[in-house]
Amino acid sequence: MNLNAKSPIVQLMKYAVVGVMNTMLTLCIIFLCKSVFGVNEYVSNALGYVAGLINSFLWNRRWVFRSTDGGMNRQAVKFFLGFCICYAVQFAVVWLMNQSWFGETLYTLPGGWVISGYGIATLVGNVCYTLCNFVYNRLVTFK
Repeated sequence: MNLNAKSPIVQLMKYAVVGVMNTMLTLCIIFLCKSVFGVNEYVSNALGYVAGLINSFLWNRRWVFRSTDGGMNRQAVKFFLGFCICYAVQFAVVWLMNQSWFGETLYTLPGGWVISGYGIATLVGNVCYTLCNFVYNRLVTFK
């Protein structure tokens, strides 16, 4: 197994770490803006996601894909376009699954956890987004 820095497996693992960092940063920014500084909840949400997107770009460019060529501005535009495309894929998956298969049904999981059909669709959509965005960034943004 090839585990050098450019290996897709290594990059995917690093990409997952960056994703966890982005989620924590996004949630912290939303919480601080809304709960500490009293910023409107929708503005707080947008600020959190913008911070996460910027953080994601910088870490993916420098650490995950180790990109030093292609021009930072051009890569930033490609990165944002990839985010939009992959978000649309995720949204379509969630919408289709929710409309077609799951709806408002509640499912009981082992251990007594309960999840809605929408929750399942959201989890599947998130996996689709993550894989789609990784492939896009590996092949397009930071090739």
